[in-house]
Amino acid sequence: MPQPRYVAMVSSDWSECLSPNGPFDVIGHHYPELRPAVAAVFRQYTGNAIPLGDALDRVAALLPSPITAAQMDAYLDDAFATYPGVPELIERCLSNGILFMINTTGMIGYFQRVLAKGLLPPLPALSANDRIRFDAPGAAAFAFFPMTEIGDKATNSTAAAARFQIPLEKVTVMGDSGGDGPHFQWGAQVGARLIGCMVKPSLEQYCHAHGIANHHRFGHCYQLGEERASEKEMVYDYRDLWPLLLKA
Repeated sequence: MPQPRYVAMVSSDWSECLSPNGPFDVIGHHYPELRPAVAAVFRQYTGNAIPLGDALDRVAALLPSPITAAQMDAYLDDAFATYPGVPELIERCLSNGILFMINTTGMIGYFQRVLAKGLLPPLPALSANDRIRFDAPGAAAFAFFPMTEIGDKATNSTAAAARFQIPLEKVTVMGDSGGDGPHFQWGAQVGARLIGCMVKPSLEQYCHAHGIANHHRFGHCYQLGEERASEKEMVYDYRDLWPLLLKA
């Protein structure tokens, strides 16, 4: 069966960009005593202080046993969330010939269960790490691009664009933190559109240091030293991004 014809692509981070959830929240949900440790690891790699591989190793060492599909489902039933309008934006993109790829350091197992439960529209492509992965009935089908380090976001965007025959200048990159910096740097080099969502100072610092012009900012932009405030983030509706994506 021929692949659908896409004319453009969105390659977006997930945690704190499209969703208030973090990639390790499932661990804190089932092991509350580990929350401070996993939160510290998350901030270290999104701030470019440690490699993603090191972060994943540290988190794995904290776990008493691997996360199961049942544990993931229980977490999703209790805590899955997106920012307002995210599922609708994804659906609108796909219905109008814009491939929407979530490109995240989060776990493939999380998205396997999210898609199997119908919490997001079906995704044609997904870039994620496979430290938590399930062989479970009902898993959704998508083109999977494995993530092992932060730099793989750019590699996987390139690969997805090639696979679906999308010109690189028709790609929109979305991210929130310094961990998305190399992806933004790649986007600037190939002429992609860059959108910072719920922008953290670490992304602003990375872009400034590397001479990257962030074309658009959406949502709450954090100041240096400002504490995370989800109530400030949840007032933004991602459907408002549609006019920008339509111009890609």
